[in-house]
Amino acid sequence: MILEVQKTASPKGVSTISMLKTLWLTSVSLSLAISLILFPKEVLAASIRGLNLWWEIVFPSLLPFFVTAELLIGFGVVHGLGALSERWMRPLFNVPGSGGFVWVMGMASGYPSGAKWTADLRRKGQISQVEAERLVSFTNASSPLFIFGAVAVGFFHDPSLGALIAFAHYGGNFLVGIGMRFYKRREDRYAWVRDKTSPSWREAIHRMHHSRLQDGRSLGRLMGDAVTRSVDTLLMVGGFIMLFSVLTELLKQTGLIHLISHLLSWTPLPEAFHAPLMAGMLELTTGIGAITATHEPLLSQLILVSFILGFHGFSIQAQIASLLADTDIRFKPYALARIGQAFLSAFLVILGYWLYQNTEWFNQSLPIWNPRETFTEPIMKAFETIGPPFTLVMISTMVLIRVMKGGMVK
Repeated sequence: MILEVQKTASPKGVSTISMLKTLWLTSVSLSLAISLILFPKEVLAASIRGLNLWWEIVFPSLLPFFVTAELLIGFGVVHGLGALSERWMRPLFNVPGSGGFVWVMGMASGYPSGAKWTADLRRKGQISQVEAERLVSFTNASSPLFIFGAVAVGFFHDPSLGALIAFAHYGGNFLVGIGMRFYKRREDRYAWVRDKTSPSWREAIHRMHHSRLQDGRSLGRLMGDAVTRSVDTLLMVGGFIMLFSVLTELLKQTGLIHLISHLLSWTPLPEAFHAPLMAGMLELTTGIGAITATHEPLLSQLILVSFILGFHGFSIQAQIASLLADTDIRFKPYALARIGQAFLSAFLVILGYWLYQNTEWFNQSLPIWNPRETFTEPIMKAFETIGPPFTLVMISTMVLIRVMKGGMVK
């Protein structure tokens, strides 16, 4: 019997590829651990930068959207509105009407919101696997607050560029959605026939009521679940932000980022953009800041910034992969869509820049609305002031709710 167990556990049956993967992952983990020991001061500073970004801005700005969306889904509002928006979501993107809610809310709140709500709809059975893969590919976008405030004003110091960057970013997102409507369309060829007739307002209200009854949770239970789930998701997001902030700093300290960026020397890309582009592929905020700090032409900077915003950076992609991990939604379609949007947004910013330079109306109308004075700067200052205490209060509230529900992890 002992001989049989030993024979079963023998490594002879292990494939070479699996063994190489194990060795690779082990080497990366050991290298990361050694780097953390060699550069403790730099790692701590990078980790604090990521923490400050999360608890000052990311958490307080996203939590209201997450909690509201949880309530709307629980009350059946999303199901009812989805029935009404079927008439335009299905022809445009070949997804159910409930995807309209995910699309609009995802653009308003920023990534990774679209992935979270797509996964929620999939778990509730309101969309199929293929429809979810289409939906997640174009419902994750940068928020207008980030584009107009952080990018246009904070990095470029030119509010008028906000509309140009937004046009390229959201335009690329829209075109990706149009293209993804053809993804695996044979697998749901009966969906269009099933949803061809658009329901009336009365039918939509009945669907909303039926969805709420099917959910069955009381108002108190629903609010508690909304807070705890939203905080759980944002804790995961914060962990990824800090992790990739540290990884980016370690690549800089070890010089690996310059070694990797050396591969770009075979391309016509100016040398000044090599390291910033690699940093942006990891974490977009760091990369955008480095790109706008160069002395290269404005159009070149805009092209790379739009490319990075469309690609999302591996930090955000890792967050979305984590949100999709407990569903059957495959990550590959989303990843391929990011490459497509990166190039589409870069092309659209070239087109938009030509209009920006040559259209009199465009030049005269944009600077009239200065988001630094009227919108983004007060909000950013408010986040810096109330963001940390708000974050701590909401985390404490989540812990209290779980204690009262008896759901504290043992």
